[in-house]
Amino acid sequence: MTTQTLAFNDGCLDLIDQTRLPAELVTLRCENVDQTFDAIQRLVVRGAPAIGIAAAYGVCLARQPDGTRSRQSYLDAIEYLAKSRPTAVNLFWALDRMKAIVDSVGDDDTLPERLLCEATTIHDEDRQMCRDIGRHGAELLGDCHRVLTHCNAGGLATSMWGTALAPIYHLHEAGHAIEVFADETRPLLQGARLTAWELAQAGVPVTVLTDSMSGSLLKTGQIDAVIVGADRIAANGDAANKIGTYPLAVLARYHRVPFYVAAPSSTFDPALASGDSIPIEQRGRDEVANPHGVKLVPDAANVINPAFDVTPADLITAIITERGIVMQPSREKLASLLGW
Repeated sequence: MTTQTLAFNDGCLDLIDQTRLPAELVTLRCENVDQTFDAIQRLVVRGAPAIGIAAAYGVCLARQPDGTRSRQSYLDAIEYLAKSRPTAVNLFWALDRMKAIVDSVGDDDTLPERLLCEATTIHDEDRQMCRDIGRHGAELLGDCHRVLTHCNAGGLATSMWGTALAPIYHLHEAGHAIEVFADETRPLLQGARLTAWELAQAGVPVTVLTDSMSGSLLKTGQIDAVIVGADRIAANGDAANKIGTYPLAVLARYHRVPFYVAAPSSTFDPALASGDSIPIEQRGRDEVANPHGVKLVPDAANVINPAFDVTPADLITAIITERGIVMQPSREKLASLLGW
């Protein structure tokens, strides 16, 4: 069983501080909206589904300056939290659901209870999503024994099994021998720090490689499939995921290895025609130039640090959702499955 990434206890949001892994397992408690915003922005909590859940609970922490609750304080919290990360569409999807509750209830005394109920529902739905993606993805990975992944799309990115790792956990629980090769995922090392940590905790064999090694590994023929998550998927199936995913998809295509994307329906953005319109978050210089306080880049050198890249749909063998699998994804196929 994976570690519980987040929980709402005693009127506060408790998060595993993923910036501290794997050195130490520490829980950060958020007691207000500002602390929740900071936790999302600093990647204390990360992964599109987990960000959405955390933001929903964050709305429940809204207060006026005098400590009272009001409809306006919740609306202000929703607007504020929407600015924490720009790419993960689950954030906006969850906040839209919370806003719909505010709009429908108004200043009624039951509003806090209704909002917490909605946030809890989002959380519960995420757990079921993980199970369903695991079940569907296992159909594609059932004959695989060595799988390559990038970044972290496991339990730490959701509330249970994750998306890309959900089929791995499903097969592992069923007794299927499967090994994961995890890209290090520079510059923040989510693969090395997080994916390797949670898989090791669950007893799943895992091997870490630097991002630049993946092509050579694929060339050996040892990898049966590549599976990754996504932070936003456009209507045509173009998928934004952690930087480094796109070149991995190109390498997988060249070496004739299937490339799968696993994501819930809440990650799709049918309003965007293609991946060209997906906003790509640009993060700070220090993540590349001074990671963990160690200076690696001279001051005179410029740094670029996009958090995500976009993989075109024609490089994706299949997209796995909680509602089923779409082979060779297209706008028409996705619309049919997801009911747009």
